[in-house]
Amino acid sequence: MSNQPVQTVNTSSDKLKVALAIVAVIAGVVGFFVLSGQSTPVRALALVAGLLVAVGFAWTSSQGRGFVGFAKESVRETKKVVWPTRKEATQITAIVFAFVLIMAIFLWGTDKLLEFLLYDVILGWK
Repeated sequence: MSNQPVQTVNTSSDKLKVALAIVAVIAGVVGFFVLSGQSTPVRALALVAGLLVAVGFAWTSSQGRGFVGFAKESVRETKKVVWPTRKEATQITAIVFAFVLIMAIFLWGTDKLLEFLLYDVILGWK
């Protein structure tokens, strides 16, 4: 975990950059559909261009830089995870299945016992 201070102050230029990024994404999507008469690569290029412009605007804002820092830290933390071996994963899965089976049998037995007590012993309906 990092001990970076939290910034909650947004400047108007950062808000403008985020707004321009949103407009660029919308323009790319609209361009993709407006160019429906063109070939697929041209339409895809319009969409990708809009997305790249949006990423460029977002990257230069403080929120974008914060997101990039968060993503880098997330990747770093993911590398610290100790993943189980195949044998351990198989054993854990078998334990979970066995527990679920035992609980299913227990709940079925409890249901049948309560059914017997309620309908046969107490109410005498069967």
